[in-house]
Amino acid sequence: MAAVQLNGIYKRYGDTQVVHGVDLDIEDGEFVVLVGPSGCGKTTLMRMIAGLEDISGGDLTIGGTRANALPPQQRNISMVFQSYALYPHLSVYDNIAFGPRIRKEREDGFKPRIEAAAKMLNLSNYLDRLPRALSGGQRQRVAMGRAVVREPSLFLFDEPLSNLDAKLRVQMRTEIKALHQRLRNTVVYVTHDQIEAMTMADRIVVMNSGRIEQIGRPLDLYDKPGNLFVASFLGSPSMNFVAGSVMNDARGTALVLDDGVRIALPEGRAQAGARVTLGIRPEHVEANAGEVPFSVEVIEPTGAETHLYGKIGGQSWCVTTRARPGIEPGQRMTLGLPLAHLHLFDTESGKRLD
Repeated sequence: MAAVQLNGIYKRYGDTQVVHGVDLDIEDGEFVVLVGPSGCGKTTLMRMIAGLEDISGGDLTIGGTRANALPPQQRNISMVFQSYALYPHLSVYDNIAFGPRIRKEREDGFKPRIEAAAKMLNLSNYLDRLPRALSGGQRQRVAMGRAVVREPSLFLFDEPLSNLDAKLRVQMRTEIKALHQRLRNTVVYVTHDQIEAMTMADRIVVMNSGRIEQIGRPLDLYDKPGNLFVASFLGSPSMNFVAGSVMNDARGTALVLDDGVRIALPEGRAQAGARVTLGIRPEHVEANAGEVPFSVEVIEPTGAETHLYGKIGGQSWCVTTRARPGIEPGQRMTLGLPLAHLHLFDTESGKRLD
């Protein structure tokens, strides 16, 4: 196993810089997920860790050794890609054995490792099959088995579930997490799917435009996002936002929207006159309560929950309720916004107001 340190890492293509001075310490045995929208630099950062991209500046350390100039084969890593990258003419066993054979290992030395990996990944009955006879999830498990057999100190996963259907994604998320719990190797996992990040990570690294926005444990980021970008990126449906001006009067502190709607705020969180963006997660909004007017435009039943969509202050909002609200599109209702669940951000900078 290996700890990984990135100190001031940046990447430049000609005059264009795509990763900007990233600092990140990954502990030995930790499962860290790099998450962010497409083009945020997360895959480029992983490829630099893997040695597949040159590092333009900064220092990369893997297991206490500076790795900037080390070729990929000397970094003791295994990488699982979005595409399965299996050899179609080779059996499952031969696909998994390909690496050890290239490294000229003895068959009696690596065969027990293949059998153990196959048992762990529920592939024992498929070792003689060709990839075309496997499902998508089974093919991804073969790719994982190939990585496991190498016995690396560091696993790198680059959006490995993107090609799977929804049900298989859920299953494979569980299997990858269980694999990590058994092996306790260090894992760096790249995804644009914030649900994968929330369910799998020990810590999440949220990236945007080649920079780290926030690092923390999943529920810490969910409950206390550091800025508007993190607040809007984590959560499905995403957090509701509305901007207004802070006012203090005899009724207390409130956010007054441009259309005159008043929303009560906790005392001391923002200064009077400040331009503030309020955020609240859909599941924390209380339907048919409070005084905030809301006109329902779309109703989306999902089974366990119902999502009600409409607008407040000109901004699209979602209200999530586990009750069956018995309401139709076009009807009006009121919403309660509990003070304990309000998030406040400076509208100009986007930073959280504590």
